[in-house]
Amino acid sequence: MARVGLTTERLVRAGAELADEIGFEQATPAELARRFGVRTASLYSHVSSAHELRTRIALLALEELADQVAAAIAGRAGKDALIAFANVYRDYALAHPGRFAATKYPLDPETAAASAGVRHARMTRAILRGYDLPEPQQTHAVRLLGSVFSGYVGLEAAGGFSHSAPDPQESWTEILGALDALLRTWPGAS
Repeated sequence: MARVGLTTERLVRAGAELADEIGFEQATPAELARRFGVRTASLYSHVSSAHELRTRIALLALEELADQVAAAIAGRAGKDALIAFANVYRDYALAHPGRFAATKYPLDPETAAASAGVRHARMTRAILRGYDLPEPQQTHAVRLLGSVFSGYVGLEAAGGFSHSAPDPQESWTEILGALDALLRTWPGAS
């Protein structure tokens, strides 16, 4: 077979594109090899296993998403920052469903600590500082926001809102307003 200029970065990017097309769990070295027209063994000098490929796709997705969130929330505070943050997550999830699924891939503690996941947590906490939430309420709020964003975009991407009114965008806007109101009046906050 002809050489196709494989590199780890090229494989990971192609794997991320593949994940968006056919699903994160289906993004395997064997499927990538088919796409590149090479033997699966040819990939193993760049990625040692399906687990490594998925880990690298997850790291790429976390980095892309963190960069987009950082750009969106720069110079914003309070409700404006919350809305910008949430909209980036939703837009990314709808545009890149496989990559968004990859952001939830379990990473070992060392890899997770060195990933852009840390940036996500810092940015979420930075938004919450605008609501003056102390610990442990801040941790609870981080978990709430993650659950709402992930749950909503998961249901929306699966078509869960496509057969009823109002439009999902209208519900999204209402939900973000409700989250802002909740964060401003969080129980136990000073």
